[in-house]
Amino acid sequence: MFESIIRDVLVHHLESKCLINDPQHGFRKRHSCLTNLLTFLEKVTGYIDSGSNVDTVFLDFAKAFYKVPHYRLAMKLASHEIGGKVHDWLVEWLSGRYQRVCLHGSLSSWLAVLSEVPQGSVLGPILFLIYINDLDTGIKNSLLKFADNTKS
Repeated sequence: MFESIIRDVLVHHLESKCLINDPQHGFRKRHSCLTNLLTFLEKVTGYIDSGSNVDTVFLDFAKAFYKVPHYRLAMKLASHEIGGKVHDWLVEWLSGRYQRVCLHGSLSSWLAVLSEVPQGSVLGPILFLIYINDLDTGIKNSLLKFADNTKS
């Protein structure tokens, strides 16, 4: 319940201040897989109609939610004007997690989880969007994102 309230506050903050870059079509209202596809189709047909060549690069980040370092995410939260108690609560929510592996009945020792936004959580998707929001910074070509998939 509390996570849902935090998520709603974060989404409102990010959307009202236009802090999530427009090419992101995943985990956002009025930005879906369909809007991503239609935007891509419009761009490609525009290039083809003008006689230009079209090259497309597709990226899919494997296990993307597991590869978000907590310390970098904390910095990106601050760069998205998320500070104070909300920032501190999110950092605390991510910390203190431990995991171990069981292989053929043998258990490893417990290790701290230093990167990951928990999949299946209410906050995971919005935290992931904040983390990859600047992925297209410095890219000259058109770039479209849908969650952890990117095409340019």
